[in-house]
Amino acid sequence: MPLKPRYCSQCGSVMATRPEDGRDRDVCPTCETVFYQNPLPVAASVVLSPAREVLLVKRKRDPFKGMWCLPIGFAELDETIESAALRELREEAGLTGRVLRLLDADSYQSDFYGDLLIVTFEVENVGGMERPGDDAEAVAYFPLDALPPLAFSSNRKAVRACAAAHADQWLIQDSFQRLTDGQPDGLLSDALVTLIRDRAEEISHLWIEDIRQNPSTRSYRDIPLPDLSRGAAVALSQVGLWLAGEQSNREIRRFFMNLGATRAASGTPLHELLSTLTLLKMEIWTFARQNGVWESTVDLYRVLELNRRLGSFFDLAIYYAARGFAGNDSQARRV
Repeated sequence: MPLKPRYCSQCGSVMATRPEDGRDRDVCPTCETVFYQNPLPVAASVVLSPAREVLLVKRKRDPFKGMWCLPIGFAELDETIESAALRELREEAGLTGRVLRLLDADSYQSDFYGDLLIVTFEVENVGGMERPGDDAEAVAYFPLDALPPLAFSSNRKAVRACAAAHADQWLIQDSFQRLTDGQPDGLLSDALVTLIRDRAEEISHLWIEDIRQNPSTRSYRDIPLPDLSRGAAVALSQVGLWLAGEQSNREIRRFFMNLGATRAASGTPLHELLSTLTLLKMEIWTFARQNGVWESTVDLYRVLELNRRLGSFFDLAIYYAARGFAGNDSQARRV
C-alpha cells in the first residue's frame, strides 16, 4: 500500500485523520491542509503485428516479476496520458508508436501501489526494433487467442476490446482473401447464397414476370409459362450450385452452351437470350439486396461480395450461351 503522510508537508505538524467530504482523510490539524489520496494514473499500449498478434513484455521487477503484460507504466507530471503510453512503449519495448484509439479505462486495486487508473490505447508501431528495456526481461508477440497469464486483469480486458474493435475489419479481410484465392468456402456472402437457394422460387417468379414484360425479351412472351418456370428453376439452380462451389466451370460451360444452342434452334434472337441472363442477374442482386440485413459494415461488404461473385458467374454464363448460340446443338453437347 502507498505510504501515508506522517507530517504535514506545509508546516511540519503531525498529521491527523478526520472525516472530510464524506470519508476519512489525512488532514493537518494546524494549517488545515487536506491531503487527498487519488488513484495513480497508468498508461498501457496494445500493439498488434500484421499477423494479428499482440506485443507483450516480460516483467523484470515486482510486482508480478516474471509475468507477461502490455507495455505499461506510470504517467509523469507534465505529460498527457497518451504521451505516457508512447513513452512506456519506447522504454519497455523499443518501439515508436502512434496512438490510434482509446481501448479501455479500468480501476485496479494493487497491493503494491494502491489504487490505479489504467488507461489503455491501441498504438500503431511506426518505428524502432522490439527489444526489452530496463524493466523487461523479454519482448514477444502472442496470438490473441493464446495469451499467457497476464499480470493485470485490465490488460486482458483491453486486448479483448482491441480484438472486438477489429472484428468486422478482419472478417472482411479474411473473406476477401478467400474470394481472391478462389476458395469457395467460408465467404461472408455465403449467407446470401443460402438465401438465394432457399427462396429460388420467389426469384424465379420475379424473373419470369420481368422477361415476359421487358421489351428486350419480346420472344419470351410466346414461350408457355410452364416451360419458362422449368427453365428458370434450372438456371437458378446452376447459379446456386456454382456459388456454393458444387458446380465446376466445365459443367457451367456445358449447360449454357446447350442453352444457347437450344435458343438458336428455337429462333430466339441472341440479344434476347443475353438479356434474359442479364435480367436474372439483376433479379438475384435486387432480391439479395432487399432481403439482406443492413446493420454493419460486414453486411454492406457481404452484399458487395455477392455482386462480385454473381458477376463472375454471369460472365461465364453469357460467354458460353453466346458460343452455344453461334454453334449448333450437337457441337454444344460434346463440350
